[in-house]
Amino acid sequence: MSNEQNTIRTPRRMPGGPRMKGNPGEKPKDFKSAITRLVKELKEQRKLIIISIILAILGAILSILAPNRLSDLTDEISKGLVVNQENLANLSTQIMNSFNEGMAKINTNGTMQEFNPQNVDMPEEMINSIFNEIEIDGNVITQQEQYEFIKSMSDLMQSGDVNQLYSKIDEMPQSIQNVIKPKMNIDIIKNISLFLIILYITSSIFNYIQAICMTNVANRFAQQLRTRISIKINKLPLRYFDKHQSGDTLSRVTNDVDTIAQSMNQSLSSLVINITLLLGSIIMMFYTNWIMAITAMGASLIGFSGMFLILKNSQKYFIARQYELGNLNAHIEEIYSGLNVVKVYNGINQSNEKFDEYNKKVCQANKKSQFLSGIMHPLMGFIGNFGYVAVCIVGALLTMNDVISFGVIVAFITYVRLFTNPLSQIAQNMTLLQSTAAASERIFEFIDEKEMQEESKITKELKKEDVKGKIKFENVVFQYDNNDHPTIKNFTATALPGQKVAIVGPTGAGKTTIVNLLMKFYELTSGDIKIDGVSIKDLTRENIHSLFTMVLQDTWLFEGTVRENIVYNREDISDEQVKEVCKEVGLHHFIKTLPHTYDSKISENDSVSAGQRQLLTIARGMLEDSPFLILDEATSNVDTRTEELVQKAMDKLTEGKTSFIIAHRLSTIKNADLILVVKDGNIIEQGNHDELMQKNGSYAELYNSQFEI
Repeated sequence: MSNEQNTIRTPRRMPGGPRMKGNPGEKPKDFKSAITRLVKELKEQRKLIIISIILAILGAILSILAPNRLSDLTDEISKGLVVNQENLANLSTQIMNSFNEGMAKINTNGTMQEFNPQNVDMPEEMINSIFNEIEIDGNVITQQEQYEFIKSMSDLMQSGDVNQLYSKIDEMPQSIQNVIKPKMNIDIIKNISLFLIILYITSSIFNYIQAICMTNVANRFAQQLRTRISIKINKLPLRYFDKHQSGDTLSRVTNDVDTIAQSMNQSLSSLVINITLLLGSIIMMFYTNWIMAITAMGASLIGFSGMFLILKNSQKYFIARQYELGNLNAHIEEIYSGLNVVKVYNGINQSNEKFDEYNKKVCQANKKSQFLSGIMHPLMGFIGNFGYVAVCIVGALLTMNDVISFGVIVAFITYVRLFTNPLSQIAQNMTLLQSTAAASERIFEFIDEKEMQEESKITKELKKEDVKGKIKFENVVFQYDNNDHPTIKNFTATALPGQKVAIVGPTGAGKTTIVNLLMKFYELTSGDIKIDGVSIKDLTRENIHSLFTMVLQDTWLFEGTVRENIVYNREDISDEQVKEVCKEVGLHHFIKTLPHTYDSKISENDSVSAGQRQLLTIARGMLEDSPFLILDEATSNVDTRTEELVQKAMDKLTEGKTSFIIAHRLSTIKNADLILVVKDGNIIEQGNHDELMQKNGSYAELYNSQFEI
């Protein structure tokens, strides 16, 4: 397709400024249908998605299992911080039994009626006769050691100070220390710790792999969508762009695709993980202790009820913020695009007042929305802390009554976090899904647009070298979709090979529409257009476009060198050909003033005047060796002197070609072989310049009006 044959219309600016990403007020028309369609479109990525979901669930399950093992670890560590109560009780019982039995024997023999070991030091012989050696956990405790233990314990029981027990332990015999001294079971602690480390590492690996999978899915899907949209744009008829703003189309390609990619990457796996964590933590809490479970859930839900109430009431402020921000952006874009006009007419104050008005509304909406948004973080902290306090209080009461151990409290503190975080995350993910559904709805709406008629069955082809150059319009009728009446009505005309045909008329007469129909950008409502006797209906658009060179009023430059802009999409063009065509249009001198001449980089945003851009476009068109030429106001942006040079170049360019020239500046078409005066979609006059001037009709009136003082 040659240079600017994709479109003849200038892209229209999207009102309301650039589209904002992540618009929280944007919701799909039909959430269920949008998500269903999105899932269907993700069919190629289904395996990776399933793997990601399975890994996310497994990672969440492992995270849920950890608190119970953490509870066991806490209990095991706690055992090593206090005396061995079981052994202490066992030791005390055995020693007292031994003592009582020994005393009973002595009393039976009448040797001693009453004896208190606290007041009298017992002789060694008596100790040996009263006490018997005992063994606990492999530790043999002698009679003397038992006697010392009784004396120490008697002192402790009288003082009632439990803390003295720990200070007395170090003074007791080694065998007794081995039995009752606080001691951690390092092997058990090591095994539980190792299990927890493996659990957390495995969970992290699962989450890492699923994150990579979802990133690949999101990026691949976004790439596919962009590719499909790019292909779709080239298949859409111009009538689509007549009804849709170009900014809206660009937004679908960029913002909407990015929204889907980001949401899929963030929300899908996160939603699965958080649902699993929520359900799993509830199950594990009730499995561990139902009283603590109700306490933790009840405390958290009280806080969440307030959060959801805030979310419900804050939505309108976020919508208002986006709306007011759109108005502000629209005003800024409008003022800065016409800044020269604003300054010339001294409209700065008025524009500033309008800006202040919009800015104030944005500020107010921002304050309200950001205030409510700012509450969410401290509120989440309050919910978590409130849950911790409730768990600790109820847990302490249950621990005092030996219903649960201290480790269960630690486990429930973790469960509170596992319960509260998923709730807030699920709420956020649902908001993201709303945006995803809305974005996907817009994209698939675009992809489902009706395309131009399929041309795969068309077999006829006109080759450049075989074309003679005759074009005939036969009773052509065309009506735009949004118009009540036809724009072109029974248009009939013939352009002979090599003729220069000018189409003139007032604005809105249908001049550009005629060219669009000729290029098959629109389908005819009725009638026919024939090229060398072959209907354009029997030719592909690509074939038709290859037969035409177009130079338009709307210029287009891309990021690249001067040479690349002129040679655009052509091969085997020498530097000499480029220079020659630039000299013919009077562009060579300007290019020589550039730092790197023909290798200088330019773009649409560079300080290249409108006339110079037009000359570059004309030079681009002159390199195209096509049998037909279309000039749509090609000299409208050049000065009179340059127009004269360009006109000479155009005369040379049109030699041997059938040319169609759309012009408002009638002085440029005086040498046309045929001038068609169009009004209301039909030809009201035709002939050459002299003939039409003699008729003293519409053409003469148009021509003379351009030279009136």
